[in-house]
Amino acid sequence: MGNRLSKIYTRTGDKGTTGLGDGTRVEKDDIRVEAFGTIDELNSSLGTVLACDIPANIHILLTDLQHDLFDLGGELCIPGHTVLSDADTTRLENKLDELNADLPALKDFILPAGGMATSHCHLARSICRRAERRVYSLSKQQTVNLAALTYLNRLSDLLFVVARQLARHENGQEVLWQADRKKS
Repeated sequence: MGNRLSKIYTRTGDKGTTGLGDGTRVEKDDIRVEAFGTIDELNSSLGTVLACDIPANIHILLTDLQHDLFDLGGELCIPGHTVLSDADTTRLENKLDELNADLPALKDFILPAGGMATSHCHLARSICRRAERRVYSLSKQQTVNLAALTYLNRLSDLLFVVARQLARHENGQEVLWQADRKKS
């Protein structure tokens, strides 16, 4: 285990810079900081879903995903460091197939709404999409583990399916977009 924080504030970032995991300092709006910061935001949003009443299998899954995201944040915080692999994406795909198997085929778009857990999961999904965009932007400037991009793309798909599962757990149905509704 690395260093333990015994003092939370250091004052080293008071002038707009922050330290990466390899000790280099960059500006706080550096694309790398933006990328791993968005991963942290995504991880926190999964924590919000976990605070809701959700099925045990979803709780276990989301907790595992939080650990993956912590690993990914660490990977992005240390230039050249790699943690995630294609096997991690395959694991997501297997879980996605498992959870999607008993869901009805989609005929309409689903609104990101429903019960508390469902809505929070949709928010996590949209944050995941932003995290993917930030990591992609970083990859255009610096070397990034391509498995991280694939993982995030598949994770947003998985979170969509988890939200569909949660909608059934909470409300028994999803909130569908009504293209032909009359506007008031």
